[in-house]
Amino acid sequence: MADQSETSAQYDLFVIGGGINGCGIARDAQGRGLKVGLAEMHDLASATSSASTKLFHGGLRYLEYFEVRLVRESLIERETLLRAMPHISWPMRFVLPFHPSMRFENATPTSRLLNTVMPWMKGRRPSWLIRFGLFMYDNLGGRKILPGTETLDLHDAPEGKPLKDKFRKAFEYSDCWVQDSRLVVLNARDAEARGADILTRTKVRVAERGGDGWRIELEDRETGATRTVTAKMLVNAGGPWAGDIIRTKIRSNATESVRLVRGSHIVCRKLYDHDKCYFFQGTDGRIIFAIPYEQDFTLIGTTDSEQDDPDVRPECTPEERDYLLDFANNYFERTLTADDVVWSYSGVRPLYDEGASSATAATRDYTLKVDDSAGAPVLNIFGGKITTYRRLAESALEKIAPHFSDLGGPWTAGVTLPGGDFEVSEARAKIDKLAADYPFLGPKRAERLIRHYGTESWEFLGSATSDSDLGRDFGHGLTEAEVRWLMRREYARSAEDVVFRRTRLGIRMDQSEIAALDTWMQDARREAQAAAAQ
Repeated sequence: MADQSETSAQYDLFVIGGGINGCGIARDAQGRGLKVGLAEMHDLASATSSASTKLFHGGLRYLEYFEVRLVRESLIERETLLRAMPHISWPMRFVLPFHPSMRFENATPTSRLLNTVMPWMKGRRPSWLIRFGLFMYDNLGGRKILPGTETLDLHDAPEGKPLKDKFRKAFEYSDCWVQDSRLVVLNARDAEARGADILTRTKVRVAERGGDGWRIELEDRETGATRTVTAKMLVNAGGPWAGDIIRTKIRSNATESVRLVRGSHIVCRKLYDHDKCYFFQGTDGRIIFAIPYEQDFTLIGTTDSEQDDPDVRPECTPEERDYLLDFANNYFERTLTADDVVWSYSGVRPLYDEGASSATAATRDYTLKVDDSAGAPVLNIFGGKITTYRRLAESALEKIAPHFSDLGGPWTAGVTLPGGDFEVSEARAKIDKLAADYPFLGPKRAERLIRHYGTESWEFLGSATSDSDLGRDFGHGLTEAEVRWLMRREYARSAEDVVFRRTRLGIRMDQSEIAALDTWMQDARREAQAAAAQ
């Protein structure tokens, strides 16, 4: 090890973990004048940050747990983020069906209070309580762009058509959709454009305090090459691996721990024609969403199950799949079966372990702890949710600030991510313009490209006048020009990176198509490396 390793870079801040928290902190810190390095042992967003329910939302159900600060911060962030990334995030209306006979097993603070003062309401979420919660939801965050709550008559409204006849009434409110893994990649790209070093497929073998800083041993997981870098401060943004990093990489005595909660989702063929999401309440006190997904599908999720080991790849179990199907079947007129599921995915939420009685009750708020008890400081990140990643980064920089005397101030609010340089209201016009400039794309493909790349779509399409000008066709609208862009600009190295994180075309592709893409990408990488060596 010592013979292969040299000290090759010096950083102010070194971030371990390439999920949304790590990349968000790297971007913010680099923009404030720090020299930042980031190591991710796999691909960016390869764990939790690509396996979310893909919503920028305040967390309506968190009001039942009296987490008002978290909900308020999330609601404020919703519109801040929407302005900064109108290509990968967009407004969505949510339909919450209600029926007076609904009963819930619930032990939330709200239900306990209701049971005390109105014992005859035990097991219910009455209509007035839901409407009061939605009133708070509409007003806590200073909403400016998104429309407020309305009441729907489901017998007349098209939103009632897919539902069982017993549902006569629903509340409709606003939240936002987000392309989660693309959000991570764009934060990393912006951090790199400002001077950060983003090191994917790079594992931190060990980090040791030395003098007034850290010596960090890194291993390239593809070549096995090792090197050592130094940093004044570490950020542990390892997500599910945060606890392991504390114990085995930095060997800290920190007592905080992470609670791993698995959330699984299923994807079915499109279940209804409109573009709104459903918010379903279950008799067990949980909720699930049914969301329009990738134009031709419906996403249903999520579950809350304990996960013991972050190194065990999370998968949607048959029991979780059936739970989601049964849950949805309580609402949809059409009966769904396992045969309707075309894909599933699962992610592990690294929640702060505060000793909550269940995975569902565990807080989604974040906790930041600086440990400088043994010399050089490290900031450990616990919990968090995708909607508050930017605020988490700002809070992290507040914790970091005492260790850097010339640190700049907050700057990320409203600053656009690559490709998002247009107004929220202009998204449809951008889609129409791309379709007009490149007629061979067709409207659905033009929409996919704008919703992934925004104004950067024009960059990789260039002067093309037909599909043949974009090189090899890998199927389902994925061309060589797009793949080369993802490899050159967005850190993609494998077919999985492309079809399950940078895009979601893997839902449509068969295994032979994915394998052919992977072979082509590996050949292209070898050719590029050979050319660079000459």
